[in-house]
Amino acid sequence: MRVKILYFAALREALGVSVEDFDLPAGVASVAALRECLVARGGAWQRLAAANVKTAVNQRMAGGEAAVGQGDEVAFFPPVTGG
Repeated sequence: MRVKILYFAALREALGVSVEDFDLPAGVASVAALRECLVARGGAWQRLAAANVKTAVNQRMAGGEAAVGQGDEVAFFPPVTGG
């Protein structure tokens, strides 16, 4: 199964990528499991393990338990402040 992953703001800068098509490994069916796969890449990818990184699936905020499947769009972004 393939998903599209989007990275925003400081994550995009740190990872050097804004979007990627990602083949989900067998058994990866949730945001938490996907995040673990990405963190396992090491280096800057470990930034995704931070508790304050937010996730959306198909443009809806999602927690770690949210399902991820074929054709979904998953976005990771750091919290944003403004003023």
